[in-house]
Amino acid sequence: MSKTKQAAKKAVKADRDLSRRAAAHRDSPLVKGVQATSEVADQPPLIVLSVVTILTGAVLRQPVVVRSGMRMLASHLIATGLKTVIKRSVDRTRPAKALDTGEERFEKGDSHEHDQNSFPSGHTAGAVAIARAVAHDAPGMALPLNAAAGAVAAAQLPSGKHYLLDTLAGAVVGYVGEVVASAALSRGEAALASAIRRLPPSVHRPDPSSPT
Repeated sequence: MSKTKQAAKKAVKADRDLSRRAAAHRDSPLVKGVQATSEVADQPPLIVLSVVTILTGAVLRQPVVVRSGMRMLASHLIATGLKTVIKRSVDRTRPAKALDTGEERFEKGDSHEHDQNSFPSGHTAGAVAIARAVAHDAPGMALPLNAAAGAVAAAQLPSGKHYLLDTLAGAVVGYVGEVVASAALSRGEAALASAIRRLPPSVHRPDPSSPT
């Protein structure tokens, strides 16, 4: 076995041991309460939050808020898509299930069972994607938003939902989702601005001689 494989095997074992210890009290009221709170980072609530942000910006006629909402929605959807692709190609038994059965898988696979789709953490991916999207337009909010995303990721371990490596991978997925979404939005805005500049003056500029 190569040194790289040995190091990877040790890292996975350490990850498994740490996460199993963290999940030892997953049935306690405190842990259940923390997990319930972290469900705000599930897919439906984040989509609703993004759409509400867009609608609020439209009603208030605040383009920055509309753009932020669009960035949130796009970032989340891209991160969710990436997460789904990975989950469908990797089978990993969730910590709680592994503790109950004594069996754990972490290998290539295509299982659609919830208990075998631990890698990566979708809640973490969504939380990071949304946090970065909002902070992109409101840099002053970066610290509390990142802290909130970190809290969502941390809650996955004691609840037995995910391993530490799952949350780290989820954070990377969320980061990539926001980067891709922001790049796409920037290109779209640049293309729209360029198209408007190419319009004849009479199309996008009022005629000074026309009556008001």
